[in-house]
Amino acid sequence: MVDEVLGLDIGGANLKAATTSGVASSRPFALWKHPERLVGEMQGLLHALPPFARLAVTMTGELCDCYETKRQGVNAILNAVESAAGSSPILVWQTPGNFSDVATARLRTLQVAAANWLALATFAGRFAREGGAILIDVGSTTSDIIPMWQGRPTARNFTDTERLLSGELVYTGVRRTPVCALLGSDGMAEFFATMQDVNLTLGRMPENENDNDTADGRPATRRYALARLARMMGGDIEITPEPVIVRLAEMVADRQHEILRKAALNVASRLPDVPSTVILSGSGEFLATWVASSAFGNGARYVSLSRQIGAEVSQASCAYAVAVLAKEMNS
Repeated sequence: MVDEVLGLDIGGANLKAATTSGVASSRPFALWKHPERLVGEMQGLLHALPPFARLAVTMTGELCDCYETKRQGVNAILNAVESAAGSSPILVWQTPGNFSDVATARLRTLQVAAANWLALATFAGRFAREGGAILIDVGSTTSDIIPMWQGRPTARNFTDTERLLSGELVYTGVRRTPVCALLGSDGMAEFFATMQDVNLTLGRMPENENDNDTADGRPATRRYALARLARMMGGDIEITPEPVIVRLAEMVADRQHEILRKAALNVASRLPDVPSTVILSGSGEFLATWVASSAFGNGARYVSLSRQIGAEVSQASCAYAVAVLAKEMNS
């Protein structure tokens, strides 16, 4: 009998799934542009993975502006999950740190909204069971900085609004963040380039000629990244020297790093003692590592989730976390 649990993390820009046995898949999907396609996209994702007995769900896509309210977004996503799951039982993760059925989740939409970070932190606690710890999870769009004590998350807030104010949610990531958000008055206030272009230019992310999810729709290669960044200075690839573009990329990367470093130190200051462990996670784990080393130096033990659970699974770490928790809590 199949005892597999499949975790599903439904975001506004990406769909991620992972099984408790460690098979994972992620695919970009612009939910805010095509909410009517959500069922089909999820079905395609689920059918590409091994058979499963139960489905564990978490989400952040309810924030998309195709929905008038988070309540509407949560319910629309739950509708899509029920259609995609067929007869499979569904468990929905909530910010109190437990699961509910779909009917109950519909009555607690604000506890269901944007709860994936808590699933990851709860799962990650097994790697830091003693003393204080910090989880730094850097994704394509956002970063989560979660304080932990004795293996349990000790976040002080749970909604996006509260978490932004506390610094535990920082709305910056390694792919989708517009460069103008970090440049300010030092560049063009236009969506000409993203942090993916910065990281491509600096060699921190691999090129992908098949990835056209960029600011100008051209491939995610260093050549086109340089061209996109040149526009941020009112130039182009012909009139702006490459060393000038590289210096711009370095400046923007440094600014992003400094924002996250300050946030990490601020969150760590709320712990009863300095963190003895820093857990690094997400598609931007390379940035999380840079932030952690500059904030905490050699005074902490570093745990890489990509090494602990595998690089592919770590790209869908929240989906994997919610799957494992569902199996452990409901076995």
